[in-house]
Amino acid sequence: MTRKLYVLNGPNLDMLGHREPEIYGTTTLKDIESECIRVAAEVGFELMFAQSNAEHEIIGWLHDAYRDGAAVVINPAGLSFQSVPVLDALRILNIPIVEIHISNIHARDEAHRHSLMSSVATTVIAGAGAYGYELAVRAADAIAA
Repeated sequence: MTRKLYVLNGPNLDMLGHREPEIYGTTTLKDIESECIRVAAEVGFELMFAQSNAEHEIIGWLHDAYRDGAAVVINPAGLSFQSVPVLDALRILNIPIVEIHISNIHARDEAHRHSLMSSVATTVIAGAGAYGYELAVRAADAIAA
């Protein structure tokens, strides 16, 4: 049976490399996707990598992950701090959830410090930059093993 991993990215992450490079760096989401593909193949995951600026689309993918029995790596981006619907969709999952943030949200301004999603995440990775995605895929592998 193939192990599946969904790597889901929230609003504005399609602008990585351009948006606030002093916070998020110059790595693009396409670069991150390439690295996730490499690491997922290395550890034996079939990967689904996606980004949306639409909350409902992310919720739909979380429902798909539930049906597929897939582990989830999620960077909810701005939805981290306000989206009860995404939180509720994560609560449905009974598989590993790794929450990832490129920046160290705990060192940011008050509006960007407290992720609702962390309360249901198995693991939270924050502040490792784009490299955090590799760590997140490897964490999902270790937890799902």
